[in-house]
Amino acid sequence: MNLLITTLATFVSFYSYLLLIRVLLTWFPTIDWSSQPFAALSQISDPYLNLFRSIIPPLGGMDFSPFLAFIALDLVSKALNTVSATLVQGF
Repeated sequence: MNLLITTLATFVSFYSYLLLIRVLLTWFPTIDWSSQPFAALSQISDPYLNLFRSIIPPLGGMDFSPFLAFIALDLVSKALNTVSATLVQGF
């Protein structure tokens, strides 16, 4: 069970880095999101970001949905780490 929790925590951490790269790359308007590897990054990150874009639409040309997305990932990461630590202490 601990292996599963650790794997999920690693995935969440890796996904957070991918999301950070995606958000930082949006600062460069000349990037062609239809070319690789940007298209793959967009396909991986946009469905998750779209969940939060439906909650907070862009305001004044600024997209604040990544803030919520990072907060949610951080909460999940902390929960997984807590469960993992609890399982280790139990054995």
